[in-house]
Amino acid sequence: MKATGMKLSEKIQEAADFIRTKFPAAPSVGVICGTGMGQLGDKPEGLVKIPYGDIPHFPVSTVESHHGFLCCGKLAGKTVVVMQGRFHRYEGYTLQQVTFPVRVMKALGVSNLIIMNAVGSVSPHIRRSSLVLINDHINLMGDNPLIGPNDENLGPRFPDMSEPYSEELMAIAEKVALDKGIKLHRGVVAAVTGPNLETRAEYRALQRIGADLVSMSTVPENIVAVHAGMRVLGMSTVTDECYPEALKPVSVEEIIEVANALEPSRQAVVLGVIEQL
Repeated sequence: MKATGMKLSEKIQEAADFIRTKFPAAPSVGVICGTGMGQLGDKPEGLVKIPYGDIPHFPVSTVESHHGFLCCGKLAGKTVVVMQGRFHRYEGYTLQQVTFPVRVMKALGVSNLIIMNAVGSVSPHIRRSSLVLINDHINLMGDNPLIGPNDENLGPRFPDMSEPYSEELMAIAEKVALDKGIKLHRGVVAAVTGPNLETRAEYRALQRIGADLVSMSTVPENIVAVHAGMRVLGMSTVTDECYPEALKPVSVEEIIEVANALEPSRQAVVLGVIEQL
């Protein structure tokens, strides 16, 4: 890894140049897999898997079920790059490090980004084992990946966030799901740092400020993607119910089990969307 004094744009270029030595084709679609969702990374035709540790300036996944590979190839007829594992603020990374792969995807040619995650639901209308399109978010991380000097070549100083998740992509996803008989909800996700799950009082507060879902990821990646001019589709898998009045302990194993069980439906929607991009 080069000296830390390198500019962000130089780090992005170095990482992108390295990836092109392994996979020269330009991807148009990027996918970030959430907890228990890495199976999609093994699906591309002509698969090239690059360990994160080999890519200059990439962080390394430390969380269970996040495998740590950049998977390149073709899905549903489109050239894609799939993150088989992501990074989180609670692992000790800065949000600039967490979102660095999104910058690299943009440099490689990605214009449409699909972000998946596992979430808890605080809405009684969105139950466990639901698939939810994220239509807005609330950033409660107390941090922002755009803090610091802005490089106008990467995006504007004050990016507009009136449509952080593409209405057009959500409409495509809903049409795909309808055709396949898959139920989709829409919901607002609140981003917290973790790693602990929330208390009853915190879940109650999240309900009152308008959140439907709670996540420890996704929002930083979305902010950077919008800053870079990418369209974003966010899809959450509800792995646990966080209703304050009936709160029960939940384990990582349970979360992964629920996420794995919904893989066929989730993949059907994602592949259907990619096919139409």
